[in-house]
Amino acid sequence: MKFTLNVDHVATLRNARGEQQPDPVTFALMAEQFGVDGIVVHLREDRRHVNERDVRLLREMVTTKLDLEMAAVDEIIDIACDVQPDLATLVPEKRLELTTEGGLNVIDNLNKIQNAITRLHESDILVSLFVEPDIEQIDAAHGINADMVEIHTGNYANANSEVDMFIELDRIKLAVAHAKKLGLGVNAGHGLNYSNIKDFLEVEGIDEVSIGQAVIARSVFVGLEKAISEMRSLIKWFI
Repeated sequence: MKFTLNVDHVATLRNARGEQQPDPVTFALMAEQFGVDGIVVHLREDRRHVNERDVRLLREMVTTKLDLEMAAVDEIIDIACDVQPDLATLVPEKRLELTTEGGLNVIDNLNKIQNAITRLHESDILVSLFVEPDIEQIDAAHGINADMVEIHTGNYANANSEVDMFIELDRIKLAVAHAKKLGLGVNAGHGLNYSNIKDFLEVEGIDEVSIGQAVIARSVFVGLEKAISEMRSLIKWFI
């Protein structure tokens, strides 16, 4: 299982004061040196996290893997086709959300998402759809030629009880197994941290986990190298 780091919240801190630091590009390059397997950023329409400058610099400098999270809208698709990330992950966007709150409703937005996938494929960009651990949504993703899905783990991470947590974990296990049976790649992310990652790593078949806020928050106290090392050790130990 690979470990990619989402650096959006570094950009959020920079943008809070309209400053140039901390620079998410520098942070991403340091993270690569400390052993992450890839970098994830979400170029939102409202640019509340990274901006186009960040994405273009990251594409020039990231040597592992660049996963660009994005909405299926023309402006961002145009940028993605020009920048050429290693992976484009289509996610829902809401103006009032603090962060992405759930998976895409692929079934109800089939044509729009399929058109986005077609355009990205024409530029030789692999496409992942960020979905709930739901069999019907995964079937829909497969039906419109997504290359992989990223399973939304927020309900697992935010479960109010151990019983609810393991119910969500079982849903994820079934969803991952189904996606693999269809031949899809499977990533996962949202809300994973140093505590809940331990049970989550019981799930077989996940190619990659995307973690951001927990590692960035931890790095404030112990430094980025140690924060990444601790997460890498957990992932290595429990798989």
